[in-house]
Amino acid sequence: MSTSKLHTTRRHAIRSLLGSSLLMPGLLADLLAADDPMAPKQPHFPAKAKRVIFLYMTGGVSHVDSFDPKPKLTADHRQKVRNKFSLVRSPFAFKHYGQSGTEVSELFPHVGTCVDDLCVIRSMKNDDNDHFGATMGIHAGSNNFSRPSIGSWVSYGLGTMNQNLPSFMVLAPYLPYAGGQVWGSDFLPGVHQGTRIIPGDEPIPNMTRRTEPAALQTMELGMLEEFNRKHLASRASDPSLAARVKSFETAFGMQQQAPEVFDLSKESDATHKLYGLERGSTKGFAWQCLVARRLAERGVRFIELIDSGSDLNKNWDAHFDIQTHVTLARNVDQPIAALLKDLKSRGMLEDTLVVWTTEFGRTPYNEKPDGKGREHHNRVFSSWLAGAGVKPGITYGESDEYGIEVAKDMVHFHDFHATILHLLGIDHLRLTYRHAGRDFRLTDVAGQVVKPILA
Repeated sequence: MSTSKLHTTRRHAIRSLLGSSLLMPGLLADLLAADDPMAPKQPHFPAKAKRVIFLYMTGGVSHVDSFDPKPKLTADHRQKVRNKFSLVRSPFAFKHYGQSGTEVSELFPHVGTCVDDLCVIRSMKNDDNDHFGATMGIHAGSNNFSRPSIGSWVSYGLGTMNQNLPSFMVLAPYLPYAGGQVWGSDFLPGVHQGTRIIPGDEPIPNMTRRTEPAALQTMELGMLEEFNRKHLASRASDPSLAARVKSFETAFGMQQQAPEVFDLSKESDATHKLYGLERGSTKGFAWQCLVARRLAERGVRFIELIDSGSDLNKNWDAHFDIQTHVTLARNVDQPIAALLKDLKSRGMLEDTLVVWTTEFGRTPYNEKPDGKGREHHNRVFSSWLAGAGVKPGITYGESDEYGIEVAKDMVHFHDFHATILHLLGIDHLRLTYRHAGRDFRLTDVAGQVVKPILA
């Protein structure tokens, strides 16, 4: 008998024993884990982080207007640089926060109160100056080719801590640049693809059970599963089919647990106030951040929050006026600070890695002397990390006096990814997948763990 048929028969037998109450639920989970690509896996070495919350700002947040103050840029406002461009100072005041004294602009006053928990990296670098390529670089480690996203790699490397919820979930009200490739699994098994959550009455389609009573749905799904397994047994080499079968199993579990995750009615008034979320509302980044905390509590391994989409008039792509940053920052500032404080108060920041990033920064200069906006700038920008295993209250790396180039301790996105994986207990050199005759990894053939920022 083939291996696939053995697996099918074995799983069917185990489920039959469950139906007749001959197996305890815990034992059932152990027995099924051997066949389950989503079963929890041991990291390569002891991990500081159990999960990641990845906060992604679409369009390119200006580093010199947010987390990288430049007094020299202010002093030399409107002077020519490289005999072509006019330097443009930030219209936003910077302020020292916390015991660390890290400077943050007035765009992020709430995040500023959390700087003693942050490691701000001021020397990030991307290889592409276009939104599509830069977005794929910061997510998938490749500017030019479709590759699995970091969330998919983490799911593949570590599995899930909750079989009733996907291991990788993405809260995205709008499609970002590169669309669904941002959370795609590409050549990795399809079960590791991110599940998109869209704020609203039904964040996940068909989340609510349509069939009553529950026992009838269970019977229907049991019959469907039997057909699926028989179909799969003769097509074991089809990864997309296997992923589809697994998706039915996950969907059934989600109908049991997901509605409760998105039901915020039991969250206190104090919690709603902390996040700046009106009770009953599903709008804005506040809803996304509060749901992210609830997903993290329930064992989701990688949670990404995307604040806006590819409409340059509604994201951080401030070509025409840097003042558009004001509204966008107001949407995310309080909720992000609330998430950090909420995680910390629950003891979850100790094993949750919070990542804040964008695809690139913005130019500290403008071609037009009277220009109000800033252009794409991939040569240096800012990101930050907080939580599990990261040194708190520090800045790392430097841009030059105007914020044009990296001046010290460059962190390429490969280094960024290698460091995130390291904090999860994963050696980025060993997390590989064989495809098209070669071994691929998130960090391609590069990447160094940024050890100075590790606690």
